[in-house]
Amino acid sequence: MKTVAYHNLGCKVNSYEMDAMLQALRQRGYQIVPFDEKADIYIVNTCTVTNIADRKSRQMLHRAKRTNPEGIVVAVGCYVQTNPNAVQADSAVDLVIGNNRKKDLVEILENYLDGVTQESVIDISHTSEYEEMRLTSTAEHTRGYIKIQDGCNQFCTYCMIPYARGRVRSRDKQAVLAEIRGLVEAGYKEFVLTGIHISSYGIDQTGQKEDLLSLVQAIDMVEGVERIRLGSLEPRIVTEVFVKGLAELKHICPHFHLSLQSGCETVLKRMNRHYTPADYLSGVKLLRGAFAHPAITTDVIVGFPGETEAEFESTRQFVEEAVFYEMHIFKYSRRKGTRAAVMPAQVEEAEKNRRSGVLQSIAQRASKDFRSYYIGREVEVLFEEEKVIAGQAYWLGHTREYVKAAVSARGESLENQLIVGTVKGFLEDDIIIMEY
Repeated sequence: MKTVAYHNLGCKVNSYEMDAMLQALRQRGYQIVPFDEKADIYIVNTCTVTNIADRKSRQMLHRAKRTNPEGIVVAVGCYVQTNPNAVQADSAVDLVIGNNRKKDLVEILENYLDGVTQESVIDISHTSEYEEMRLTSTAEHTRGYIKIQDGCNQFCTYCMIPYARGRVRSRDKQAVLAEIRGLVEAGYKEFVLTGIHISSYGIDQTGQKEDLLSLVQAIDMVEGVERIRLGSLEPRIVTEVFVKGLAELKHICPHFHLSLQSGCETVLKRMNRHYTPADYLSGVKLLRGAFAHPAITTDVIVGFPGETEAEFESTRQFVEEAVFYEMHIFKYSRRKGTRAAVMPAQVEEAEKNRRSGVLQSIAQRASKDFRSYYIGREVEVLFEEEKVIAGQAYWLGHTREYVKAAVSARGESLENQLIVGTVKGFLEDDIIIMEY
């Protein structure tokens, strides 16, 4: 029996695809072992979202070869897709597999072991095929991530993802529903819809009238589904029709990640983002009008090329007004191959650090205020793991709004149980504690 070690880099889509590849390997009889152990085969599912991600991908490939110089090192995914020649020339790498070929990993690997080489990196920008993979279990025991689409047509000026993932390709609705039914039978209660740009779901399906809302409505009707959580959303999808449709669903979680990137209109234009701060704020107001206390989270980039102090101040004022549950704040990282990398007036690193600190302070205060709302109120928590904190055992899970919650352990397992209780206060700054 051959042993396989793996390391996954990047987003939830990569995680889903890694789970699917591991599932296929296990079904073929391979034994999965930890990445730092000596193995026959090493698989690194790479990322290319930043230059740092490229570097980490190379580091993990080289680490694998150092662990076992005789082992076969397989580079898979986005870094391979955007840099195939460089990866193939790397002495640490034996086999490369690009995106939309991950479903064929076992076949490609076994052909390689038999001395047969084949094309394993396609022209991703000219394929319309959705790479169908299906999971019967996931790395997480209580939450199933469901990939519903791949690719992106947005071409933001700072982003390489359209070049790594290709154009939008939507998964067949019946395939999505079948995977969810299978995971429900395996005991999963919560499902997170993920993809590269899930707001674009259905736009490539000619002759059909499917979109993200119709897909979520169909999932909501699947018996056994208790929670539906959406991945990152394009702000323009948040219309009255979309919000009204979601609010009518029984199982939708009021937790919405709307990617902002900047609260300044001129910066958004340079980023090639197709909305204004006013458009974004309109969507936030619609969500807050339809749901009692929705968790709205976002991403913000500081120090984008040419960002003046006045433009940053516009962003600062915007996030104060919008009041997010959580903000993921990124300092702009120059990404070779993107339009933004050659834009003039690149911002100094020290200034990026300062601006990041300003927004981090706002984010911490707003997040604490959001969690404080629940003190004295009832919440529903899906419990996931037992953990010792300050010498005492607790079960930890998340509310429907994705607030981390704890309850004192009583010697019984609460894993994958949905429990309603009353919030008494904070266990830690980012964990509320409840009783039931």
